[in-house]
Amino acid sequence: RWSGAYSPAQSLHAHFSTSETLSHSHECILAPSSLDGANVSTLCQETSECQDGVILPVWLPQNPSVGDKVARAIVYFVAMLYMFLGMSIIADRFMASIEVITSQEKEITVKKANGETSTTTIRIWNETVSNLTLMALGSSAPEIMLSIIEIVGHGFQAGEMGPSTIVGSAAFNMFIIIAVCVHVVPEGETRRIKHLRVFFVTAAWSIFAYIWLYLILACFSPGEVEVWEGLLTFLFFPICVVQAWLADRRLLFYKYVQKKYRADKARGLIIETEGDTALSKLEVELDSTQANGVVEAGKNGDEEARRDMARTLRDLRQKHPEKDMEQLIEMANYHVLVQQQKSRAFYRIQATRMMIGAGNILKKHAADQARKALSLPEVHSEDDDSLTRVTFEPALYQCFENCGAVVLTVERRGGDVARTAVHVDFRTEDGTANAGSDYEYAEGTLLFKPGETQREIRVGIIDDDIFEEDEYFRVHLSNVRAAWAEPGAEPPPKTCLGPAATATVTIFDDDHAGIFTFEGASVRVSESVGAVRVRVLRTSGARGRVALPYRTLEGTAKAGEDYEEAEGKVEFLNDEITKFIEIKIIDDEEYEKNKNFHLELGPPELLEMGLRHVPYLAQRSGGQGDDAPD
Repeated sequence: RWSGAYSPAQSLHAHFSTSETLSHSHECILAPSSLDGANVSTLCQETSECQDGVILPVWLPQNPSVGDKVARAIVYFVAMLYMFLGMSIIADRFMASIEVITSQEKEITVKKANGETSTTTIRIWNETVSNLTLMALGSSAPEIMLSIIEIVGHGFQAGEMGPSTIVGSAAFNMFIIIAVCVHVVPEGETRRIKHLRVFFVTAAWSIFAYIWLYLILACFSPGEVEVWEGLLTFLFFPICVVQAWLADRRLLFYKYVQKKYRADKARGLIIETEGDTALSKLEVELDSTQANGVVEAGKNGDEEARRDMARTLRDLRQKHPEKDMEQLIEMANYHVLVQQQKSRAFYRIQATRMMIGAGNILKKHAADQARKALSLPEVHSEDDDSLTRVTFEPALYQCFENCGAVVLTVERRGGDVARTAVHVDFRTEDGTANAGSDYEYAEGTLLFKPGETQREIRVGIIDDDIFEEDEYFRVHLSNVRAAWAEPGAEPPPKTCLGPAATATVTIFDDDHAGIFTFEGASVRVSESVGAVRVRVLRTSGARGRVALPYRTLEGTAKAGEDYEEAEGKVEFLNDEITKFIEIKIIDDEEYEKNKNFHLELGPPELLEMGLRHVPYLAQRSGGQGDDAPD
């Protein structure tokens, strides 16, 4: 904005100033080197002067000393961190509310191909729509509010913070976050974009947004946003959301290209056995009931969830036999929560909680669920250091029939170990294994002398040449009591049994090469994992080296189109009882309807001869499996 004009004939000097800003002004003097106006020289001096903000006034004086500047910088930095955390907490509360809205579900009735109906729970909000609307609003709420406050507070003039924050946030999302996601993939592993079509749509709109901003700010109306430009920019948003939704539902030109019927985008693998007890053949079904966050409800879904939880608890129990039931349930709940799909709202809230020291929300929720499941109080006797506890360590034992004896370890924990002696009774109890024919009955009392923390119980295992299933028996602890080493000391020490007061011993029969079966009735995985690993169990014997043939058989799913045909042999070494078969699943993102194929085990082959016994394969025949020798 010119405040004067230069003319050599009228004046030797001309003065002008730039438009006022929040913090800067420029003073320039145009001085001619001669009266004829030639060789004009310019001398500019920049001055910085703070003005009152929307809320906070200027911190006077405006020209502090170096020490005051350092002190003010520290105050500003601490205040900025405090406000940053406060704003993050407020925004995360907002995100939590949005998470509640977008996670709402409703029940629908689905009719299967065989005419049966089942009740299914689906989410009301489409995942793509919720991510682009409410989730995006919640995650960008701080910069949006900052821009609005700044624009309103300065008479609808763009400030130095608002627009830069929004553009910077978008640029960070496009460049830095994508770069980090690509960089953190472990070497040798791959990751796939779940909704590739939606990604292409949103990526195209993101690039167009930068081009559009340049056009309206540099070409159409330089330095100014007109009303029609703002309205058109806002209308681009619902157009982007609708187009992304169409891509997610495959309602664009894909419907004209594909000739086959297509249901919702759904891919899940249900691996289930045919027959009740014979597990030598699996049916792999490509199921459409997992579309868009759909989960089975009702009896079938609850039963499947219970089976999944039981399998998880069993695996955790084998890995952590020293854990009590509450800890195992907590770990199982945490495992299930980790495997579930999560929204961007969850990750944002989790990051803020970890940053401010609020802890892992998943572990906290899993612990709460474990306490509710067991109806345990918040404070347990485990925290009482004066209490002496006696427990098995570990609580699960496995041995082969020819081992001679199994040794169980009993530990004492807590209390005054150096000054107390502890007695505890033990006895064996039949399970499927019987005392006298499978193991030697044992009963007695263990004595922990002062200073001793471990004792052993030795139970003899009886070896025979009779073909048997794998069997187990239990060992119980009872009647724990303690006394001070010094006679006459009062009161007597407090004692109790620990969380593992019963140990389970499994005896693997070694008289035969074994019976080979699949692990369970059903397993569900996502098609996007790329491959499914099927566990094969060797029971009722583990002697010798055995090769077990397997092959895939087509059903409605076709080899080469829906899965990669697999045929080969899996080899069990001597005393080896578990192996995996891996089948690659082709994710063509062109799901049409439920499909299935089969995985079949062939007759086992004994590789190391010289043993009298041969392997058995559990074959399908009605309700019972026939044990047919090789």
